[in-house]
Amino acid sequence: MSTVIEQPVEARLVAAAPRMPSIPAVLHYDRRDPFAVRMTFPAPATLEGVEVCWTFARELLAAGLEGPEGHGDVRVRPYGYERTVLEFHAPEGTAVVHVHSDAIQSFLRRTTELVPVGLEHLQVDLDHDLAELMRDAC
Repeated sequence: MSTVIEQPVEARLVAAAPRMPSIPAVLHYDRRDPFAVRMTFPAPATLEGVEVCWTFARELLAAGLEGPEGHGDVRVRPYGYERTVLEFHAPEGTAVVHVHSDAIQSFLRRTTELVPVGLEHLQVDLDHDLAELMRDAC
């Protein structure tokens, strides 16, 4: 069984223009980091012209489907019945994207099949992580 899930999604960038441009993004989950999900935007879709990856809690993404969640760099909330809004806050500014909620739900179902909610701690290898930290410190 694979330890990684990647799912392309279509994100609509919220901008001042009347039509929101569609940009590709990828939701990513790795059982070796069981509490987190990542959302990656390719270089052509970013202002900086480099790939941008945001990491945030799987729990935040799931809760944001039901109601507004998040107080930091990443905020998630439903938008109508079919879309979910993700806000990414950085010193350079804020990016707001809409993603189809069913794509997020599908992704979260797949992550739960890989690592059930509440059992994430069983995937964490503290001895290995501590050894990695110690190796990097030398």
